Amino acid sequence: MMIRFAILPLVLALNFSMCKKQQAVTDKPQPAGSAAPGTAAATAAPVVAATPKIKKPVVDQTAQVLIFCYHRLVDKIRYPGTEITPAAFEAQMKELKDKGITVISMQDLLAWKRGEKNIPPRAAVVTFDDGWKSQYEVAWPIMKKYGYPFTLFIYTEGVRGGALGGGEAITWEQLADLRDNGVDIQAHTATHQDLREGHNITVIEGGKRSRKKLTGADYEKWVQNEVVGCKELLEQRLGIKVNCFAVPFGNYNDHVKELARNAGYEAMFTVYGQPITFNSPLDAIGRYAIEANKPKVFADAVGMIGASSGGGTAVAEVGPKDLTTQPADGETVRTALPLIKANLSSIEKIEPGSIQMRVSGLGVVPANFDPKTGTVSYQVSQKLRDKTCTVIVSAKSEGKRVETHWTFGIEEAAATARSSPAAAAKK
Repeated sequence: MMIRFAILPLVLALNFSMCKKQQAVTDKPQPAGSAAPGTAAATAAPVVAATPKIKKPVVDQTAQVLIFCYHRLVDKIRYPGTEITPAAFEAQMKELKDKGITVISMQDLLAWKRGEKNIPPRAAVVTFDDGWKSQYEVAWPIMKKYGYPFTLFIYTEGVRGGALGGGEAITWEQLADLRDNGVDIQAHTATHQDLREGHNITVIEGGKRSRKKLTGADYEKWVQNEVVGCKELLEQRLGIKVNCFAVPFGNYNDHVKELARNAGYEAMFTVYGQPITFNSPLDAIGRYAIEANKPKVFADAVGMIGASSGGGTAVAEVGPKDLTTQPADGETVRTALPLIKANLSSIEKIEPGSIQMRVSGLGVVPANFDPKTGTVSYQVSQKLRDKTCTVIVSAKSEGKRVETHWTFGIEEAAATARSSPAAAAKK
């Protein structure tokens, strides 16, 4: 019995020593991919998943997109230059569906332009400018009925509570509701005025308004708020990313473009409608302004791509610098009845019967083509009403459609004044 009691402490000490050695082996750092002896992981190295390569989709570069611009939807038209009835608007939305033109979102359009997403061959984007309450109360239910996405371009002082936001203005709460339901909200300046230096503008200081012509540092401070400040306010109030900028009246220059580009805008929009192609420049995207006094604008736009059964016809864009145009791109003329010309001789094998000239505010015009000189021309006989004019000339060359466009200005005294309630308080 004494021997058994003497041996027992010896056995316990031996077991304790073996446990300590096993623990030391287990705690010892192991090489990568190995495990402690006796563990299940000792026989299997960890598997590192390979990062999948992201492939860009093959996009249809022959697709074409119509972009429509609306303002107010009212039953009684008072300002035909910015209003349309709800019935007319819904009929147009139905027509897009009936003619197989797919309404896509603004962000899908930009993704296609980046080569990141495909779109249908015939598509349309619907936009609303300024921020009227009818866009929330009238337009939104119609868009929901058809399942259409759309974009609002908002000028921030025109929202209810702002210096220009009267009783007909949309509210920040309504904008938040639209945002929460997937509506795209983008920038349209702070006060909706001509952004170019040297023009008389309405300045709001201390609740009072005055007309001034800002230059130098005063102008730079003002235009910075119009282009950048409105973007920052929309992003802060709504918690969104703003990457699109609609220019009031389509009036801007290279300086405004630079400000917008530096502010982080991906695209700039005008109101000079034309089908958008894969190669259309992002800093001058044209929209068709739909107005009660120009009922043919919508029909003409749909007709340009509505007859196509497959992908849109591939369009080769020709820059105005490659042609000799009159007036020149960016030039300002002193007459509202200019002679418009373009020399197409640099384009080979033009089909004379295919040449077409479009003038903003007039539509298709009866232009003349001289095959000897390669010049297409049109003498404007109906006074141009706007301060800027866009010309689009298209033709066929060896079966392919070729298109060029340029914009010129008209001195304010020469152009017929056109009133718009857009920059006034929304009463």
